This record gives sequence, C-alpha cells and structure tokens, in this order.
Amino acid sequence: MSANTFPVESLRDRKRRQTRERIVETAFALFMERGFDAVTVDEIAEQAEIGRTTFFRYFGDKQEVVFSTEDDFLHALTAAMGDAPAEPLRDLAQVLAASRRLLLAICTEAARNPGHYAVYHRLVRQHPELEDRHTRKTRHYADLLENHLTGHGTPPATAVLAAQLTLACYQAAWRLGGHDATAVLREASDAFDLLLGATAV
Repeated sequence: MSANTFPVESLRDRKRRQTRERIVETAFALFMERGFDAVTVDEIAEQAEIGRTTFFRYFGDKQEVVFSTEDDFLHALTAAMGDAPAEPLRDLAQVLAASRRLLLAICTEAARNPGHYAVYHRLVRQHPELEDRHTRKTRHYADLLENHLTGHGTPPATAVLAAQLTLACYQAAWRLGGHDATAVLREASDAFDLLLGATAV
C-alpha cells in the first residue's frame, strides 16, 4: 500500500482540531459543574483560553457545542451506508437487518467516547430545548435511512415502516440505556433482535 494512501493532517488542521476539542471539553465540564443555562459563551471562551471571536469560528452558539459529535455520527452512518450490499432490499426482515447495522454503527460511534455521551445524555434530558433538537436530529437520521432504503430498491411503504421501527428501537435504547453509551448500544441491538424475531414468526 502506498504511503500516500491516507491523507496526512496538516499542522493547521491539527491546531484547528485541538482548539475545537478544547472548546468542547471545556464547555462540557462547565455545563456539568454549573448547568447549561448558567454557562455563557464568554465563560467557555475564557476557560478554553481563546477569544470570543474564535469560539464563533467553530460554533454558532453553546447549543451547537452540545451537539458537536453530530458530524461524527453522520460520517459513521454514511460509511455504513457505503458498505451496504448492492442487492435490492425488499423483504421487511431483510430491510430491518440492514437498518440494524446502520443504527448500530451510530451507537458504536457514541460508545467510542462514553464520558462525552454521558454528559450529552444528561444535558438533553434536563433541558427541553436540547431535547427538542435531539428529537429533530434523530428524525433526520430516520429520513436518511428511509432514503437509503428506497435507493436500494425497498418499496416506499416498507422503507418508511423500517425507518420508523429503527427510530423506535433507538428511542427504546435511549431510555433503557440511559447515560451509559455501551448500554445504549446493547439495548439497540436487543431491540432489533426482538423485532427480527417477531418478523420471523
């Protein structure tokens, strides 16, 4: 394999990544210590040792910091979609099996940083405005799944049903697993096992 196969992170990109990570880590520590509502952008910037202007180069507001891993989840989902088999998905059990794999890819990504997920879960459960955004985000993932399935030959009615059942499995895992990302991953897998067992009857 060529040494040039994988892109090398430039010094500028590394510094940008490190600054972004420092903002997120600082903000989450402050949110847990004092509560989301009590923390200001100025305080996050000061604790992260950056200017207010620098903060807004990375995030539009402090809500965006809470959802800072959204791009990672989307990348994980997109990668899993890219690895999907080329054959058409038509049977509901087959479609659910494919949907299970995609949801577990997102849950696995969340479990890579369990501490971050634990804080995220607590913040979302404690603040209605964050919970509303979380709900809209998960619905967006369901829409992406529906489009993915129809693009692979799934009949529209089956694609909609599978996407909504997948969303239900995630919501069940979110409630049962709580702030433990590993438990959420396990509960999501178990929920799909129940579904696939029911469709096999």
